[in-house]
Amino acid sequence: MKKTILLFSVFTCFYFSLFAQVEDAWIYLADKQNVTASINNPISILTQKAIDRKNAHGVAIDARDVPVNETYISQIKNATGVTVLAKSKWFNTVHVRGLQADIQALTSLGFVNTIDFADKSLNTKSIIKSGKQKKQSKLESTFTTFNYGDASNQIEMFNGDKLHLADYTGTGMTIAVLDSGFPNVDIMTSFARLRDAGNLLGSYDFVNRDVDVYNNTTSSHGTLVLSDMAGFIDDEFVGSAPDASYYLFITEDAPNENPVEESYWVEAAERADSLGVDVINTSLGYTTYDNPKYSYTQADMDGNTTFITKGANIAFEKGLLLITSAGNSGNNSWGIVGAPADASGVLTIGAVDLNGTYAAFSSRGNTTQPNQKPDVVAQGQASYVIGTNDVVRTLNGTSFSSPILAGGITCLWQAFPNKTNAEIMQLVRESASQFNTPDYFLGYGIPNLELALNETLFVKSRTNSNIHIYPNPVKDNLYLELPQVETIGTLELYDMLGKEIKSYNVSRNMNRLDFSSIQKGIYIVKLDFDTISRTFKLIKQ
Repeated sequence: MKKTILLFSVFTCFYFSLFAQVEDAWIYLADKQNVTASINNPISILTQKAIDRKNAHGVAIDARDVPVNETYISQIKNATGVTVLAKSKWFNTVHVRGLQADIQALTSLGFVNTIDFADKSLNTKSIIKSGKQKKQSKLESTFTTFNYGDASNQIEMFNGDKLHLADYTGTGMTIAVLDSGFPNVDIMTSFARLRDAGNLLGSYDFVNRDVDVYNNTTSSHGTLVLSDMAGFIDDEFVGSAPDASYYLFITEDAPNENPVEESYWVEAAERADSLGVDVINTSLGYTTYDNPKYSYTQADMDGNTTFITKGANIAFEKGLLLITSAGNSGNNSWGIVGAPADASGVLTIGAVDLNGTYAAFSSRGNTTQPNQKPDVVAQGQASYVIGTNDVVRTLNGTSFSSPILAGGITCLWQAFPNKTNAEIMQLVRESASQFNTPDYFLGYGIPNLELALNETLFVKSRTNSNIHIYPNPVKDNLYLELPQVETIGTLELYDMLGKEIKSYNVSRNMNRLDFSSIQKGIYIVKLDFDTISRTFKLIKQ
Protein backbone atom coordinates (compact mmCIF):
# COMPACT_ATOMS: atom_id res chain seq x y z
CA MET A 1 0.00 0.00 0.00
CA LYS A 2 2.79 2.44 0.89
CA LYS A 3 4.50 1.69 -2.42
CA THR A 4 1.29 2.34 -4.32
CA ILE A 5 0.80 5.67 -2.56
CA LEU A 6 4.41 6.63 -3.25
CA LEU A 7 4.05 5.83 -6.95
CA PHE A 8 0.83 7.85 -7.10
CA SER A 9 2.55 10.80 -5.48
CA VAL A 10 5.45 10.65 -7.91
CA PHE A 11 3.03 10.47 -10.84
CA THR A 12 1.05 13.39 -9.47
CA CYS A 13 4.16 15.54 -9.21
CA PHE A 14 5.17 14.58 -12.76
CA TYR A 15 1.63 15.34 -13.99
CA PHE A 16 1.62 18.86 -12.60
CA SER A 17 5.21 19.34 -13.73
CA LEU A 18 4.00 18.79 -17.28
CA PHE A 19 1.24 21.30 -16.73
CA ALA A 20 3.80 23.84 -15.52
CA GLN A 21 5.82 23.50 -18.74
CA VAL A 22 3.33 23.21 -21.59
CA GLU A 23 1.10 26.27 -21.84
CA ASP A 24 -1.73 27.65 -23.96
CA ALA A 25 -1.70 31.26 -25.11
CA TRP A 26 -3.27 33.71 -27.54
CA ILE A 27 -0.81 35.56 -29.81
CA TYR A 28 -2.25 38.91 -30.88
CA LEU A 29 -0.93 40.21 -34.20
CA ALA A 30 -0.15 43.77 -35.19
CA ASP A 31 -1.92 44.12 -38.53
CA LYS A 32 -3.54 42.46 -41.55
CA GLN A 33 -2.94 42.46 -45.28
CA ASN A 34 -5.03 44.26 -47.92
CA VAL A 35 -7.62 45.54 -45.45
CA THR A 36 -8.98 48.41 -47.53
CA ALA A 37 -9.07 46.40 -50.75
CA SER A 38 -10.86 43.52 -49.02
CA ILE A 39 -13.52 45.79 -47.48
CA ASN A 40 -14.07 47.48 -50.84
CA ASN A 41 -14.48 44.05 -52.46
CA PRO A 42 -16.33 42.11 -49.72
CA ILE A 43 -17.13 39.11 -51.94
CA SER A 44 -13.42 38.26 -51.65
CA ILE A 45 -13.79 37.60 -47.92
CA LEU A 46 -17.50 36.84 -47.39
CA THR A 47 -20.25 34.92 -49.16
CA GLN A 48 -23.00 36.86 -50.91
CA LYS A 49 -25.50 35.59 -48.34
CA ALA A 50 -23.38 37.06 -45.55
CA ILE A 51 -23.07 40.38 -47.40
CA ASP A 52 -26.84 40.51 -48.00
CA ARG A 53 -27.60 39.78 -44.33
CA LYS A 54 -25.25 42.49 -43.14
CA ASN A 55 -26.64 45.03 -45.61
CA ALA A 56 -30.23 44.19 -44.65
CA HIS A 57 -29.54 44.75 -40.95
CA GLY A 58 -27.16 47.69 -41.21
CA VAL A 59 -24.11 45.72 -40.08
CA ALA A 60 -20.82 47.27 -41.23
CA ILE A 61 -18.17 45.19 -42.99
CA ASP A 62 -14.90 46.15 -41.34
CA ALA A 63 -11.31 45.08 -40.69
CA ARG A 64 -12.46 42.32 -38.38
CA ASP A 65 -13.93 40.50 -41.40
CA VAL A 66 -10.52 40.39 -43.10
CA PRO A 67 -8.66 37.08 -42.56
CA VAL A 68 -5.53 36.72 -40.45
CA ASN A 69 -2.28 37.16 -42.37
CA GLU A 70 -1.33 33.60 -43.37
CA THR A 71 2.34 34.59 -43.75
CA TYR A 72 2.40 35.52 -40.07
CA ILE A 73 0.79 32.20 -39.16
CA SER A 74 3.37 30.30 -41.18
CA GLN A 75 6.21 32.02 -39.35
CA ILE A 76 4.69 31.17 -35.99
CA LYS A 77 4.24 27.55 -37.09
CA ASN A 78 7.94 27.43 -38.00
CA ALA A 79 9.01 28.75 -34.59
CA THR A 80 10.71 26.29 -32.23
CA GLY A 81 8.44 24.30 -29.92
CA VAL A 82 5.18 26.07 -30.82
CA THR A 83 2.01 24.49 -32.24
CA VAL A 84 -0.74 26.62 -33.79
CA LEU A 85 -4.17 25.22 -32.85
CA ALA A 86 -6.65 27.90 -33.93
CA LYS A 87 -6.96 31.39 -35.34
CA SER A 88 -9.42 34.28 -35.09
CA LYS A 89 -9.84 37.05 -37.63
CA TRP A 90 -12.11 39.04 -35.30
CA PHE A 91 -9.33 39.25 -32.69
CA ASN A 92 -6.45 39.00 -35.19
CA THR A 93 -4.93 36.30 -33.03
CA VAL A 94 -3.76 32.69 -33.10
CA HIS A 95 -4.06 30.15 -30.30
CA VAL A 96 -0.78 28.32 -29.65
CA ARG A 97 0.55 25.61 -27.34
CA GLY A 98 4.14 25.08 -26.24
CA LEU A 99 6.71 25.70 -23.54
CA GLN A 100 6.42 29.05 -21.84
CA ALA A 101 9.88 30.13 -22.99
CA ASP A 102 9.20 29.16 -26.61
CA ILE A 103 5.94 31.09 -26.62
CA GLN A 104 7.55 34.15 -25.07
CA ALA A 105 10.28 33.97 -27.70
CA LEU A 106 7.64 34.84 -30.30
CA THR A 107 7.86 38.47 -29.17
CA SER A 108 10.99 38.65 -31.31
CA LEU A 109 8.75 38.49 -34.38
CA GLY A 110 7.99 42.03 -35.40
CA PHE A 111 4.33 41.37 -36.17
CA VAL A 112 3.57 39.91 -32.71
CA ASN A 113 1.79 42.58 -30.72
CA THR A 114 0.98 40.92 -27.38
CA ILE A 115 0.86 37.47 -25.77
CA ASP A 116 -1.92 36.42 -23.44
CA PHE A 117 -1.30 33.18 -21.51
CA ALA A 118 -4.26 31.07 -20.42
CA ASP A 119 -2.51 30.83 -17.05
CA LYS A 120 -3.08 34.37 -15.79
CA SER A 121 -0.08 34.24 -13.46
CA LEU A 122 2.27 34.11 -16.47
CA ASN A 123 1.01 37.38 -17.92
CA THR A 124 3.31 40.33 -17.24
CA LYS A 125 2.30 43.96 -17.35
CA SER A 126 3.31 44.11 -21.00
CA ILE A 127 1.00 41.24 -21.93
CA ILE A 128 -2.71 41.88 -22.40
CA LYS A 129 -4.84 39.72 -20.16
CA SER A 130 -7.48 37.82 -22.00
CA GLY A 131 -10.17 35.62 -20.56
CA LYS A 132 -10.05 31.91 -20.01
CA GLN A 133 -13.08 29.92 -19.62
CA LYS A 134 -14.68 26.77 -18.83
CA LYS A 135 -17.33 24.79 -20.33
CA GLN A 136 -20.59 23.48 -19.05
CA SER A 137 -21.19 19.86 -18.60
CA LYS A 138 -20.57 17.90 -21.77
CA LEU A 139 -23.58 15.65 -22.02
CA GLU A 140 -26.07 17.44 -19.88
CA SER A 141 -28.17 14.57 -18.65
CA THR A 142 -29.02 13.56 -15.12
CA PHE A 143 -32.04 11.48 -15.94
CA THR A 144 -32.76 9.21 -18.89
CA THR A 145 -35.72 7.11 -19.90
CA PHE A 146 -36.65 5.66 -23.24
CA ASN A 147 -40.02 6.96 -24.26
CA TYR A 148 -41.68 6.90 -27.69
CA GLY A 149 -43.83 9.92 -27.07
CA ASP A 150 -43.64 13.17 -29.05
CA ALA A 151 -42.19 16.59 -28.32
CA SER A 152 -45.50 18.47 -28.16
CA ASN A 153 -45.18 19.89 -24.64
CA GLN A 154 -41.74 21.40 -25.11
CA ILE A 155 -42.85 23.24 -28.26
CA GLU A 156 -46.35 24.18 -27.08
CA MET A 157 -44.87 25.67 -23.89
CA PHE A 158 -43.78 28.75 -25.84
CA ASN A 159 -46.42 28.38 -28.61
CA GLY A 160 -43.87 27.41 -31.22
CA ASP A 161 -46.51 25.15 -32.72
CA LYS A 162 -48.62 28.22 -33.48
CA LEU A 163 -45.78 29.60 -35.60
CA HIS A 164 -45.66 26.29 -37.48
CA LEU A 165 -49.39 26.54 -38.14
CA ALA A 166 -48.79 30.01 -39.56
CA ASP A 167 -46.27 28.39 -41.94
CA TYR A 168 -43.18 29.69 -40.14
CA THR A 169 -41.12 26.51 -39.85
CA GLY A 170 -37.65 27.95 -40.47
CA THR A 171 -37.69 28.03 -44.28
CA GLY A 172 -34.99 30.32 -45.64
CA MET A 173 -33.25 30.66 -42.26
CA THR A 174 -29.81 29.21 -41.50
CA ILE A 175 -28.67 27.86 -38.13
CA ALA A 176 -25.13 26.88 -37.14
CA VAL A 177 -24.86 24.31 -34.35
CA LEU A 178 -21.56 24.62 -32.46
CA ASP A 179 -21.16 21.51 -30.37
CA SER A 180 -19.27 18.21 -30.03
CA GLY A 181 -19.89 15.19 -32.27
CA PHE A 182 -22.78 14.59 -34.67
CA PRO A 183 -22.60 10.80 -35.15
CA ASN A 184 -25.12 9.20 -37.53
CA VAL A 185 -26.74 12.47 -38.61
CA ASP A 186 -25.72 11.49 -42.16
CA ILE A 187 -27.59 8.17 -41.99
CA MET A 188 -30.34 8.46 -39.36
CA THR A 189 -33.91 8.27 -40.64
CA SER A 190 -34.81 11.03 -38.18
CA PHE A 191 -32.77 13.46 -40.29
CA ALA A 192 -33.79 12.11 -43.70
CA ARG A 193 -36.22 15.01 -44.16
CA LEU A 194 -33.39 17.45 -43.44
CA ARG A 195 -30.99 15.75 -45.87
CA ASP A 196 -33.54 15.15 -48.63
CA ALA A 197 -34.53 18.83 -48.66
CA GLY A 198 -30.89 19.83 -49.12
CA ASN A 199 -30.97 21.71 -45.82
CA LEU A 200 -27.80 20.17 -44.40
CA LEU A 201 -25.48 22.76 -45.89
CA GLY A 202 -22.09 21.74 -44.56
CA SER A 203 -19.94 20.71 -41.63
CA TYR A 204 -16.48 21.11 -40.16
CA ASP A 205 -14.56 19.71 -37.21
CA PHE A 206 -12.40 22.56 -35.88
CA VAL A 207 -10.79 20.26 -33.31
CA ASN A 208 -9.45 17.70 -35.79
CA ARG A 209 -9.47 19.95 -38.88
CA ASP A 210 -11.74 17.64 -40.84
CA VAL A 211 -15.02 18.04 -42.72
CA ASP A 212 -16.29 14.76 -41.25
CA VAL A 213 -18.31 15.40 -38.10
CA TYR A 214 -20.16 12.07 -38.22
CA ASN A 215 -17.41 9.54 -37.43
CA ASN A 216 -14.53 9.07 -34.99
CA THR A 217 -16.23 11.14 -32.33
CA THR A 218 -16.35 10.51 -28.60
CA SER A 219 -19.64 12.36 -28.07
CA SER A 220 -23.13 12.26 -29.54
CA HIS A 221 -24.12 15.49 -27.80
CA GLY A 222 -24.38 17.45 -31.06
CA THR A 223 -26.74 14.87 -32.57
CA LEU A 224 -29.07 15.13 -29.58
CA VAL A 225 -29.01 18.94 -29.69
CA LEU A 226 -29.67 19.02 -33.44
CA SER A 227 -32.61 16.66 -33.07
CA ASP A 228 -34.51 19.23 -30.98
CA MET A 229 -34.44 21.64 -33.93
CA ALA A 230 -34.24 19.50 -37.07
CA GLY A 231 -35.39 16.01 -36.08
CA PHE A 232 -38.52 14.63 -37.71
CA ILE A 233 -40.33 11.31 -37.21
CA ASP A 234 -43.87 10.98 -38.52
CA ASP A 235 -46.41 11.03 -35.68
CA GLU A 236 -43.64 10.83 -33.05
CA PHE A 237 -41.37 13.85 -33.09
CA VAL A 238 -41.07 17.26 -34.76
CA GLY A 239 -38.16 19.62 -34.08
CA SER A 240 -38.79 23.29 -33.42
CA ALA A 241 -37.33 24.47 -36.79
CA PRO A 242 -37.76 21.47 -39.10
CA ASP A 243 -37.37 23.42 -42.36
CA ALA A 244 -34.38 25.61 -41.49
CA SER A 245 -30.97 24.97 -43.05
CA TYR A 246 -28.05 23.89 -40.88
CA TYR A 247 -24.27 23.96 -40.60
CA LEU A 248 -22.72 21.51 -38.11
CA PHE A 249 -19.47 22.60 -36.47
CA ILE A 250 -17.46 20.68 -33.86
CA THR A 251 -15.73 23.07 -31.46
CA GLU A 252 -15.81 20.89 -28.34
CA ASP A 253 -13.00 18.45 -27.59
CA ALA A 254 -15.23 16.15 -25.57
CA PRO A 255 -12.60 14.18 -23.55
CA ASN A 256 -10.69 17.30 -22.46
CA GLU A 257 -11.27 20.68 -20.85
CA ASN A 258 -8.87 23.26 -22.30
CA PRO A 259 -9.20 26.95 -23.27
CA VAL A 260 -8.34 26.14 -26.88
CA GLU A 261 -12.00 25.13 -27.18
CA GLU A 262 -12.89 28.80 -26.74
CA SER A 263 -10.69 29.59 -29.71
CA TYR A 264 -12.28 26.80 -31.77
CA TRP A 265 -15.68 28.28 -30.95
CA VAL A 266 -14.71 31.80 -32.02
CA GLU A 267 -13.20 30.46 -35.24
CA ALA A 268 -16.44 28.58 -35.96
CA ALA A 269 -18.54 31.68 -35.20
CA GLU A 270 -16.42 33.62 -37.68
CA ARG A 271 -16.98 30.91 -40.27
CA ALA A 272 -20.73 31.03 -39.59
CA ASP A 273 -20.75 34.80 -40.04
CA SER A 274 -18.87 34.58 -43.34
CA LEU A 275 -21.38 31.98 -44.61
CA GLY A 276 -24.38 34.19 -43.89
CA VAL A 277 -25.69 32.15 -40.96
CA ASP A 278 -28.57 33.79 -39.08
CA VAL A 279 -28.63 31.91 -35.75
CA ILE A 280 -25.99 30.10 -33.70
CA ASN A 281 -27.01 27.58 -31.05
CA THR A 282 -24.38 26.80 -28.41
CA SER A 283 -25.13 24.08 -25.89
CA LEU A 284 -21.70 24.41 -24.32
CA GLY A 285 -20.30 26.51 -21.50
CA TYR A 286 -16.95 27.11 -19.83
CA THR A 287 -15.95 27.75 -16.23
CA THR A 288 -13.13 25.41 -15.10
CA TYR A 289 -10.41 23.44 -16.88
CA ASP A 290 -8.33 20.30 -16.43
CA ASN A 291 -5.40 22.57 -15.62
CA PRO A 292 -6.69 24.56 -12.63
CA LYS A 293 -4.38 27.47 -13.51
CA TYR A 294 -6.56 28.10 -16.56
CA SER A 295 -9.85 27.97 -14.66
CA TYR A 296 -12.11 30.95 -14.18
CA THR A 297 -13.69 32.32 -11.06
CA GLN A 298 -17.31 33.31 -10.71
CA ALA A 299 -16.21 36.95 -10.83
CA ASP A 300 -14.90 36.31 -14.37
CA MET A 301 -18.46 35.65 -15.56
CA ASP A 302 -18.93 39.40 -15.98
CA GLY A 303 -19.89 39.50 -19.64
CA ASN A 304 -16.55 40.73 -20.96
CA THR A 305 -13.64 38.68 -19.60
CA THR A 306 -13.44 35.27 -21.25
CA PHE A 307 -12.21 34.91 -24.82
CA ILE A 308 -15.38 33.14 -25.92
CA THR A 309 -17.64 35.77 -24.33
CA LYS A 310 -15.80 38.59 -26.07
CA GLY A 311 -16.08 36.62 -29.30
CA ALA A 312 -19.81 36.15 -28.76
CA ASN A 313 -20.29 39.89 -28.31
CA ILE A 314 -18.49 40.54 -31.60
CA ALA A 315 -20.71 37.94 -33.29
CA PHE A 316 -23.71 39.88 -32.00
CA GLU A 317 -22.28 43.11 -33.42
CA LYS A 318 -21.91 41.28 -36.74
CA GLY A 319 -25.66 40.66 -36.78
CA LEU A 320 -25.79 37.03 -35.65
CA LEU A 321 -28.42 35.88 -33.17
CA LEU A 322 -26.68 33.76 -30.54
CA ILE A 323 -28.75 31.42 -28.37
CA THR A 324 -26.85 29.66 -25.58
CA SER A 325 -27.66 27.29 -22.76
CA ALA A 326 -27.27 28.77 -19.27
CA GLY A 327 -25.47 25.72 -17.85
CA ASN A 328 -26.25 22.96 -15.38
CA SER A 329 -24.61 24.30 -12.23
CA GLY A 330 -27.70 25.46 -10.37
CA ASN A 331 -27.46 22.82 -7.66
CA ASN A 332 -23.69 22.72 -7.22
CA SER A 333 -21.08 25.08 -5.78
CA TRP A 334 -20.56 27.03 -9.00
CA GLY A 335 -24.22 28.00 -9.24
CA ILE A 336 -24.24 30.72 -11.89
CA VAL A 337 -24.14 30.85 -15.69
CA GLY A 338 -20.83 30.18 -17.42
CA ALA A 339 -19.28 31.60 -20.58
CA PRO A 340 -20.46 32.56 -23.16
CA ALA A 341 -23.87 32.62 -21.46
CA ASP A 342 -22.71 35.67 -19.50
CA ALA A 343 -22.37 37.75 -22.68
CA SER A 344 -24.75 40.68 -23.15
CA GLY A 345 -24.96 39.80 -26.85
CA VAL A 346 -26.23 36.29 -26.14
CA LEU A 347 -29.80 35.17 -25.46
CA THR A 348 -29.21 32.83 -22.51
CA ILE A 349 -31.69 30.00 -21.99
CA GLY A 350 -32.36 28.39 -18.62
CA ALA A 351 -34.44 25.29 -17.93
CA VAL A 352 -37.85 24.46 -16.47
CA ASP A 353 -39.76 21.20 -16.17
CA LEU A 354 -42.82 20.25 -18.21
CA ASN A 355 -45.04 22.35 -15.92
CA GLY A 356 -42.89 25.46 -16.28
CA THR A 357 -41.30 25.16 -12.83
CA TYR A 358 -37.63 26.05 -12.35
CA ALA A 359 -35.34 23.04 -12.84
CA ALA A 360 -32.89 22.91 -9.92
CA PHE A 361 -29.88 22.13 -12.12
CA SER A 362 -30.34 25.23 -14.29
CA SER A 363 -27.56 27.79 -13.74
CA ARG A 364 -28.68 31.08 -12.25
CA GLY A 365 -27.79 34.68 -12.93
CA ASN A 366 -26.35 37.09 -10.39
CA THR A 367 -25.05 40.63 -10.01
CA THR A 368 -21.77 39.70 -11.75
CA GLN A 369 -23.47 39.83 -15.15
CA PRO A 370 -24.14 43.31 -16.56
CA ASN A 371 -27.40 42.04 -18.07
CA GLN A 372 -30.29 39.95 -16.82
CA LYS A 373 -29.32 36.26 -16.91
CA PRO A 374 -30.79 33.93 -17.83
CA ASP A 375 -32.79 35.85 -20.41
CA VAL A 376 -35.63 33.34 -20.72
CA VAL A 377 -36.33 29.64 -20.13
CA ALA A 378 -37.73 26.60 -21.92
CA GLN A 379 -38.25 22.94 -21.08
CA GLY A 380 -34.92 21.38 -20.16
CA GLN A 381 -36.03 18.78 -17.63
CA ALA A 382 -37.25 15.57 -19.28
CA SER A 383 -36.74 17.13 -22.71
CA TYR A 384 -37.42 14.87 -25.66
CA VAL A 385 -34.48 14.17 -27.96
CA ILE A 386 -33.66 11.62 -30.65
CA GLY A 387 -30.70 9.34 -29.99
CA THR A 388 -28.21 8.10 -32.57
CA ASN A 389 -30.30 4.93 -32.96
CA ASP A 390 -33.41 6.91 -34.02
CA VAL A 391 -35.06 6.24 -30.67
CA VAL A 392 -36.89 9.08 -28.92
CA ARG A 393 -36.02 9.48 -25.26
CA THR A 394 -35.84 12.11 -22.52
CA LEU A 395 -32.78 13.86 -21.11
CA ASN A 396 -32.18 16.70 -18.68
CA GLY A 397 -30.14 19.80 -19.31
CA THR A 398 -30.05 23.36 -20.56
CA SER A 399 -28.24 21.76 -23.50
CA PHE A 400 -31.74 20.95 -24.74
CA SER A 401 -33.81 23.92 -23.55
CA SER A 402 -31.53 26.09 -25.70
CA PRO A 403 -32.05 24.38 -29.09
CA ILE A 404 -35.73 23.74 -28.40
CA LEU A 405 -36.26 27.48 -28.04
CA ALA A 406 -33.63 28.43 -30.66
CA GLY A 407 -35.66 26.70 -33.33
CA GLY A 408 -38.80 28.56 -32.31
CA ILE A 409 -37.01 31.91 -32.30
CA THR A 410 -35.60 31.15 -35.74
CA CYS A 411 -39.18 30.67 -36.98
CA LEU A 412 -40.13 34.00 -35.41
CA TRP A 413 -37.27 35.73 -37.23
CA GLN A 414 -38.46 34.10 -40.46
CA ALA A 415 -41.72 36.01 -39.99
CA PHE A 416 -39.87 39.34 -39.61
CA PRO A 417 -36.70 39.08 -41.72
CA ASN A 418 -36.12 42.85 -41.69
CA LYS A 419 -35.75 42.96 -37.93
CA THR A 420 -32.30 42.93 -36.39
CA ASN A 421 -30.94 40.31 -34.00
CA ALA A 422 -31.37 42.77 -31.11
CA GLU A 423 -34.99 43.43 -32.03
CA ILE A 424 -35.81 39.72 -32.17
CA MET A 425 -34.15 39.17 -28.80
CA GLN A 426 -36.22 41.98 -27.32
CA LEU A 427 -39.45 40.65 -28.83
CA VAL A 428 -38.75 37.30 -27.16
CA ARG A 429 -38.05 38.91 -23.78
CA GLU A 430 -41.13 41.12 -23.92
CA SER A 431 -43.35 38.16 -24.72
CA ALA A 432 -42.16 36.21 -21.68
CA SER A 433 -44.26 35.36 -18.64
CA GLN A 434 -42.48 37.57 -16.11
CA PHE A 435 -41.08 40.36 -18.25
CA ASN A 436 -41.95 43.02 -15.66
CA THR A 437 -40.50 41.05 -12.73
CA PRO A 438 -37.41 39.11 -13.93
CA ASP A 439 -35.31 37.08 -11.52
CA TYR A 440 -32.09 35.04 -11.51
CA PHE A 441 -33.89 31.69 -11.86
CA LEU A 442 -36.25 32.13 -14.84
CA GLY A 443 -35.03 35.47 -16.15
CA TYR A 444 -37.94 37.08 -17.98
CA GLY A 445 -39.75 33.74 -17.89
CA ILE A 446 -41.24 31.47 -20.56
CA PRO A 447 -41.65 33.24 -23.93
CA ASN A 448 -44.92 33.31 -25.83
CA LEU A 449 -43.84 33.39 -29.47
CA GLU A 450 -47.44 33.52 -30.70
CA LEU A 451 -47.88 36.74 -28.73
CA ALA A 452 -44.63 38.13 -30.17
CA LEU A 453 -45.80 37.22 -33.68
CA ASN A 454 -49.30 38.67 -33.40
CA GLU A 455 -48.36 41.88 -31.60
CA THR A 456 -45.59 42.60 -34.09
CA LEU A 457 -47.90 41.92 -37.03
CA PHE A 458 -50.44 44.29 -35.45
CA VAL A 459 -47.82 47.02 -35.07
CA LYS A 460 -46.74 46.42 -38.65
CA SER A 461 -50.31 46.80 -39.88
CA ARG A 462 -50.60 50.17 -38.10
CA THR A 463 -47.55 51.50 -39.89
CA ASN A 464 -48.65 53.32 -43.05
CA SER A 465 -45.78 55.80 -43.33
CA ASN A 466 -42.02 55.72 -43.03
CA ILE A 467 -40.11 56.93 -39.98
CA HIS A 468 -36.34 57.34 -40.02
CA ILE A 469 -33.83 58.02 -37.25
CA TYR A 470 -30.28 59.15 -37.99
CA PRO A 471 -27.36 59.02 -37.62
CA ASN A 472 -27.05 55.44 -36.39
CA PRO A 473 -24.60 55.01 -34.68
CA VAL A 474 -25.26 58.33 -32.94
CA LYS A 475 -22.75 60.41 -31.00
CA ASP A 476 -24.39 63.67 -29.85
CA ASN A 477 -27.65 64.55 -31.62
CA LEU A 478 -30.28 62.13 -32.90
CA TYR A 479 -32.61 63.34 -35.68
CA LEU A 480 -36.06 62.02 -36.60
CA GLU A 481 -37.73 62.13 -40.00
CA LEU A 482 -41.49 61.91 -39.40
CA PRO A 483 -44.47 61.76 -41.78
CA GLN A 484 -46.53 64.93 -42.23
CA VAL A 485 -49.69 63.43 -40.75
CA GLU A 486 -48.25 62.77 -37.31
CA THR A 487 -48.45 65.34 -34.49
CA ILE A 488 -46.91 64.60 -31.09
CA GLY A 489 -45.65 61.18 -30.04
CA THR A 490 -43.13 59.63 -27.69
CA LEU A 491 -39.67 58.15 -28.11
CA GLU A 492 -38.69 55.69 -25.40
CA LEU A 493 -35.10 54.47 -25.01
CA TYR A 494 -34.51 51.01 -23.50
CA ASP A 495 -31.31 49.17 -22.68
CA MET A 496 -30.80 45.55 -23.75
CA LEU A 497 -32.37 44.38 -20.48
CA GLY A 498 -35.62 46.01 -21.56
CA LYS A 499 -35.39 48.69 -18.87
CA GLU A 500 -36.44 52.20 -19.83
CA ILE A 501 -33.55 54.70 -19.80
CA LYS A 502 -35.26 57.87 -20.98
CA SER A 503 -38.44 59.15 -22.64
CA TYR A 504 -38.88 62.11 -25.01
CA ASN A 505 -41.82 63.93 -26.56
CA VAL A 506 -41.28 64.19 -30.31
CA SER A 507 -42.94 65.79 -33.32
CA ARG A 508 -42.01 67.18 -36.72
CA ASN A 509 -40.96 70.39 -34.91
CA MET A 510 -39.20 68.56 -32.07
CA ASN A 511 -37.11 66.19 -34.10
CA ARG A 512 -33.60 66.76 -32.69
CA LEU A 513 -32.75 64.94 -29.46
CA ASP A 514 -29.64 65.44 -27.33
CA PHE A 515 -27.99 62.05 -26.79
CA SER A 516 -24.63 63.38 -25.60
CA SER A 517 -25.27 62.24 -22.01
CA ILE A 518 -26.37 58.72 -22.97
CA GLN A 519 -23.70 56.10 -22.21
CA LYS A 520 -22.10 54.14 -25.03
CA GLY A 521 -23.85 50.90 -25.89
CA ILE A 522 -26.66 49.25 -27.83
CA TYR A 523 -30.24 50.39 -27.17
CA ILE A 524 -33.79 49.75 -28.35
CA VAL A 525 -35.75 52.82 -29.49
CA LYS A 526 -39.57 52.70 -29.49
CA LEU A 527 -41.53 55.41 -31.30
CA ASP A 528 -45.28 55.65 -30.65
CA PHE A 529 -47.85 57.86 -32.36
CA ASP A 530 -51.60 57.52 -32.71
CA THR A 531 -51.38 55.54 -35.94
CA ILE A 532 -47.73 54.49 -36.09
CA SER A 533 -45.51 52.41 -33.82
CA ARG A 534 -41.93 51.50 -34.71
CA THR A 535 -38.97 49.85 -33.00
CA PHE A 536 -35.32 50.40 -33.89
CA LYS A 537 -31.92 49.22 -32.71
CA LEU A 538 -29.67 52.20 -31.91
CA ILE A 539 -25.94 52.22 -31.26
CA LYS A 540 -24.58 55.05 -29.09
CA GLN A 541 -20.91 55.83 -29.71
